[in-house]
Amino acid sequence: MTKLLEWLLGVSVVVTAWGLLTFDLLDLKVPQVYREVVWPMPVYLLVVFGCYSIATVGYRVATFNDCEEAAQELQAQIKEAKLDLKKKGLKF
Repeated sequence: MTKLLEWLLGVSVVVTAWGLLTFDLLDLKVPQVYREVVWPMPVYLLVVFGCYSIATVGYRVATFNDCEEAAQELQAQIKEAKLDLKKKGLKF
């Protein structure tokens, strides 16, 4: 199962449960207090997902590894390319 299908399955289960509890489609006699809590649940879940996403991006940026060898290799390739272009008549 791909990640997309996993996410779609999870979202569909949550939406189905939310719809059943909010609109009382199965006649479960859910108390009004619980319906008032369930009604704004998608907004709460969206906020929680946003906070999780920001935290994940922040953590990955904070722990990003520097590749000194790759940076030096790239600088050498840039110098080599500049010299090659100068030989071909390009002015910087």
